[in-house]
Amino acid sequence: MSRPPLPPFTLDTAAQKARVAEDAWNTRDPDKVALAYTEDTVWRNRAEFLKGREEVRKFLQRKWARELGYRLIKEVWACTGNRIAVRFSYEYHDDSTNWFRAYGNENWEFDENGLMKLRIASINDVPISERDRKFFWPQGRRPDNHPGLSELGL
Repeated sequence: MSRPPLPPFTLDTAAQKARVAEDAWNTRDPDKVALAYTEDTVWRNRAEFLKGREEVRKFLQRKWARELGYRLIKEVWACTGNRIAVRFSYEYHDDSTNWFRAYGNENWEFDENGLMKLRIASINDVPISERDRKFFWPQGRRPDNHPGLSELGL
């Protein structure tokens, strides 16, 4: 299975890869998202350590069951060879409609087929009021004309 764009990455192809990832995560479909990772992918997500596509799929099921109204924006920070560093932010609410904005950085490493074999994520959640939200598009893919992180001052 091949997942273009493929390494080695340029800033343009890294930005394409980040947008494809953002679009997939905004579907909140664990089965679809998990297919972007190698069978033996290794993750650190906050303080959780995952190994393998199936663990990733189960993690994503748990994540989106509690992070409701999830909307994500990713932005490339740097890239070289088969590695991309991104920063991201997402907004969500819990089952009591308390809103949060998560801020984070991810380091990605890809195999020759464009599947992610390593993901290291550091993430912080900040409670926000509903009036402080910035991500208002309908659930799903962020519209092309919606501002990115830099434009939003994030």
